[in-house]
Amino acid sequence: MADTPADHIIRAVGLSMTYRSGRVEVPALKDIDLAVAPGEFVAIMGPSGCGKSTLLHLLGGLMQPTNGRILIDGVDIARLSDAERTAVRRDKVGYIFQRFNLLPTLSALSNIELAKKIHGNGHVLPYRTEDLVELLGLKDKIHFRPTELSGGEQQRVAIARALINHPAIILADEPTGSLDSHNSQQVLRLMQTLNEKLRQTIVMITHDGEAASMASRIVEMRDGRIFDPAHHPGYEPELETLL
Repeated sequence: MADTPADHIIRAVGLSMTYRSGRVEVPALKDIDLAVAPGEFVAIMGPSGCGKSTLLHLLGGLMQPTNGRILIDGVDIARLSDAERTAVRRDKVGYIFQRFNLLPTLSALSNIELAKKIHGNGHVLPYRTEDLVELLGLKDKIHFRPTELSGGEQQRVAIARALINHPAIILADEPTGSLDSHNSQQVLRLMQTLNEKLRQTIVMITHDGEAASMASRIVEMRDGRIFDPAHHPGYEPELETLL
């Protein structure tokens, strides 16, 4: 039976990516199949260089694959033009990065509101900016500039910016990589809350087993492929996390 948008909000089929450096070809992803259901919180875990960042960029339409299909709400974005993929990113996807990428001259509120202005399609959101700011614990900090905020607070502003246009999908690239353990836990619990209360679909990449454990499902990657522990008897992921 063919998949429909109701079955999977994200679907990658036979996805491969090869980078070229002169005459040398470097395979980054090899025949990836991945499906994410609406409202699911998926962590993609693996060591540096395994291809998880490349996979996230492809799922978000930031790059085109060498081969394969990427369906977002049933639309194969691998077949779209650059302008059409940009429209999908604008309308369907919110990004949370390891580096907060906030504009230093603007207040927290202005950083959030700017994302709303850039979107500019006038659709009705399920919550107001004020409600989102309160949910993220930023009510007393909205007039502060990024340099006046802690790392955890800056990341919460970045999360608010990603959510303000109510995207169908949130893609998080090592969202706790620049934070200490206390702020990391706060941000991860917040992402859990967004997933549980708003039914926000989240795909997060991480190399941290503790961060991955906050998701509802963990997908492991090795050497550009999805790693299936069932095919590797005796594999113990908790031991690797400690190395």
